[in-house]
Amino acid sequence: MFLLLLSASENERRYRSMPTNGIGRWRHLIAKEAPKKKKDKQQMKAMLAETDTAYATLNVNVSGYDMTLVEHYAQYIHNLCNRLGIKVAESYALPTKSTEVMLMPEQGTKMFVDSVLKTHWRVIQLSSLDSAACPVFIDVLTKNQPEGVQLSVKEHTVADFQARFKGRPDLEGLMAQISN
Repeated sequence: MFLLLLSASENERRYRSMPTNGIGRWRHLIAKEAPKKKKDKQQMKAMLAETDTAYATLNVNVSGYDMTLVEHYAQYIHNLCNRLGIKVAESYALPTKSTEVMLMPEQGTKMFVDSVLKTHWRVIQLSSLDSAACPVFIDVLTKNQPEGVQLSVKEHTVADFQARFKGRPDLEGLMAQISN
């Protein structure tokens, strides 16, 4: 009990009213950070042209209703590409799409929502995939594809780049009014 009282009195500062004259100040030692700049619009990267031995920029699309399955399969594809020496240009998620399943009773005309299905999309963008390694790569992907996950491989287009961003019709309407 006596030790407890001593330790409590040692932690207290005895002269609270006396000035410290700047002892212990350290903020002036740290360099001041510049204010953060506003992000510019994301620009589309230049697409590589197709050659005789390599494909152009390809999108590996992974979609499904279970987000964890889609996410882990996309991660598996990314790690497989790293192990096989295939260059991954980008890896990103597309906006989730919701689909309402309507149900109509036998004796009635009014439909009601039975369930809402959310489709999750992930895209792994590959650049200059070797044409000799492509069949082996696709075969490995299809053999390890989990149930409930759809896989598609297609060439990257400008429409694929635009699909990454959610549309904002209210903002686009205001922009059209300002420009007129």
